[in-house]
This record gives sequence, structure tokens and C-alpha cells, in this order.
Amino acid sequence: MIKIFYRSGSEITFTQSQTEFAAIGKENVLWIDLLEPTGDEKRAVEAFLGTEIQSRAEAEEIESSSRFYEEDGVIFANTNFLSPANDEMVMDPVSFILCGGILTTLREMPLRSLTTLQNKIQALPKLFPNGFTVFVEIMDKRVDLDADIVEIISKETGQMSRRVNQKEDINEEFLLDINQLQENTMIVRENVVDKQRLISNILKSKSMPKDRDIAEDLGVILQDIASLINHTNFAFERLEYLQDTVVGLINLDQNKIMKTFTFISLLLMPATLVASFYGMNVPLPFQGTWWAALAIFVLMAGIAFILWRIFRKSGM
Repeated sequence: MIKIFYRSGSEITFTQSQTEFAAIGKENVLWIDLLEPTGDEKRAVEAFLGTEIQSRAEAEEIESSSRFYEEDGVIFANTNFLSPANDEMVMDPVSFILCGGILTTLREMPLRSLTTLQNKIQALPKLFPNGFTVFVEIMDKRVDLDADIVEIISKETGQMSRRVNQKEDINEEFLLDINQLQENTMIVRENVVDKQRLISNILKSKSMPKDRDIAEDLGVILQDIASLINHTNFAFERLEYLQDTVVGLINLDQNKIMKTFTFISLLLMPATLVASFYGMNVPLPFQGTWWAALAIFVLMAGIAFILWRIFRKSGM
């Protein structure tokens, strides 16, 4: 699907037909949004922009260090948009092409933030004179959504911390939940750092328009990203501390169980020794008397009681 947003007088409207490029004119186009585009749609956009559009497979294969590059005055940028799915984070790759003030986005998944922005563009056309301003708005909204994800992680970490303080369900499954939350935190941090690198490269690009407002807005976004990185670092350190605490509590519980078994074994050991003596097929004291069994039982119970008193006095 293709959506072409272009200026018509004082308004911004859109069309979903690539055949309208000739009638619209390159100077009026603001944003070309490609959602799971067909081959004809991609070829029409490439012919209109005069540059090649990479496929999704090519975008996913690009290393993080090469997600931004320029070619003949055209900026190519690739990043991932995160969205929570159950206990994991799903990454949807999005490609940006900035060519002569026209923004082209290529994606395979519907994104609510872009749908909301499309409505805003038509409602407030004066705020979006070119494709660079649309790109700035996309990055701003995306960083806000990343901040919401970090806030969700912080809330989940707080809930886990309260469960630890109240000693509720402290087991191996709880430990795995903490590990999954750590993994999500690392994914969010990597994704935010990726956007930081992308925006920094755009600010240094020679193709960047000499617009002070755009540069200032991108600078503010970079400050927000730096704050998010600090928050994710703190959340990860908090989760590490929580993980160490849970492991310590599990070890303490296991030590208590082993201590109980050891105490019972030591308590019964002398009685077992006495019983083993009287189980031998040799002449022993008290044999042949009616009170022999009672005497042996009293002896074993007495030894066990004495040991219990010794252990209790020593604080074991």
C-alpha cells in the first residue's frame, strides 16, 4: 500500500495511487509512506525520486554501524520500532529515505504512531513544510513511545521488588521472569542508542537543510534519548540487584532445608548406633530380660534429647 502526502494550496492531502506522481509535481510532495508495497509501487517511487529503494531483507541485514549512509545527496537511514508483545519485545524495521525535502518510509507492519501522525499532518499543515519536519515528528513520537516502554519496565521492576520484600513466590520461575525483563531492558537500550546514532548522523549530514528549528528539535530529541539511556541503565542495575537478592534468598531457603536434614541425621545417629549394636548376633547386656527393649528405647531417646539440648544451646 502506498500513501502520498502532498501540498494542495494551503492544505495537505494524500492519494493512494502511484500514477498521480506526474500530476502532483515533485515540489509539492512531502511524504511517501510505503506499507508492504508491491513491485509496481516501489518502481514508481524509485522513478519519481531517482534513487533505489532497498528491500526489507537488505534493511534487516544492515549492521548497526551502517544503518545510516548518504549517496548523491540522498540520506538512507534504518532503525527498528519496538512494540511490547506478551513478555517480549517485537522489533519492526523501518527505513527512511530523505531526498530533496521528500521523506519516504518503508515498513512491513502497521504502526499506530505513523497513522496518528498522518491525521495530524492533514489537520495542521502549517507545521509540516517539508519531509524533514515529518521525520523529526516521527522521531519525537517514537522516543516518547520508547519512554513509555521504559516506564512499563520500571513499574514491573517495582512490582517484582515488592514481591521480594513480601517473600511471595520466590522461586526459579520468578528468577526467569527477572531475566526476561533484563533482556527487554537491554533490547530497549540498544534500540534507543541506535536512534541516537541515527539522529546524530543526520545532524552532521551535508544534506541536512539549514533550518535552525529542525536542528534544535533534533537536539532536544537527543537530550531525551540521553535521559532514556540513563533510565535504562538504572533499570538494568536495579534488576541485577534484584536478581542477586532472589538468588540469595533461594540459597538461604536451600541452606535451611539442608540444615534441617543435617540436624535430623545427627540427632538420630547415636540412636541408630545403639540399635545397630543390639541388632548383632552376639551376647549383649540386658538380653533375656523383659525390660530390655524399654531400656534400649529410653537410652536412645535420652541420647537424642541430650544432643537436641546441646544443639539448641549452641544456637543451631
